[in-house]
Amino acid sequence: MTKPQNKQLLSNLPISVVPKLLKFCYILLVVLLYSCGDAKTEKTTEIESTTPATEQTLATDATTKTILCFGDSITAGYGLDDTANAYPGILQQKLDSLGLTYTVINSGVSGETTAGGKSRIDWVIKQTPSIFLLELGANDGLRGVALSETSANLQAIIDVVKEKSPNTTIILAGMQLPPNIGLEYTIKFKQLFIDIAEKNSLEFIPFILKDVGGIAALNQKDGIHPNIQGHKILANTVWDVLLPLLKSQK
Repeated sequence: MTKPQNKQLLSNLPISVVPKLLKFCYILLVVLLYSCGDAKTEKTTEIESTTPATEQTLATDATTKTILCFGDSITAGYGLDDTANAYPGILQQKLDSLGLTYTVINSGVSGETTAGGKSRIDWVIKQTPSIFLLELGANDGLRGVALSETSANLQAIIDVVKEKSPNTTIILAGMQLPPNIGLEYTIKFKQLFIDIAEKNSLEFIPFILKDVGGIAALNQKDGIHPNIQGHKILANTVWDVLLPLLKSQK
């Protein structure tokens, strides 16, 4: 399409639609550029995929309550035919079935590390969610990132949420690593999530892949990313922590 045709198309749109269309195009461009840049540093042994995920930043009005799931390929639903089958989509189904007026935003990006999350949290948190689920760190562990760096990045993300959206309830999702990474590192890696949750008085999911991690029937062929059945169990694990919060916010 030529530039004159582009201008003609925009001029034919209602005035109220144009800013929204431009905003959507801008967000899409940022996500694509970020995903491509991150893919250059990915390793095949990581829990994430180098394939960019589509980050859903759903537009909601000021009265809509939102639950923002901020994570990596586990949240993004890597490898599923329909990302609605990832745990954020299943949470939305649970909410809808109970008539709870919340919108779940899937802000998962495949290939994400805590450093990557730190770099994008400022504009993501503009959604001002009621509940913010932080699910990051697995890639750090599989890369052997210094635990102090992972901890500092997670704390920085939490600090931004607290500062820019002080009424948001934060849930921290813990992660664990396979023992072949090294016993001392894996023990300390698991503990850092516990320490951060306690330090910040956060709602806490000890292991988001509980009853899923390491079980072949609940994971895709790579043995790492949950399949549809795995995501259903994962959603139930999140739901156990989420539901009491929803009841308290009524």
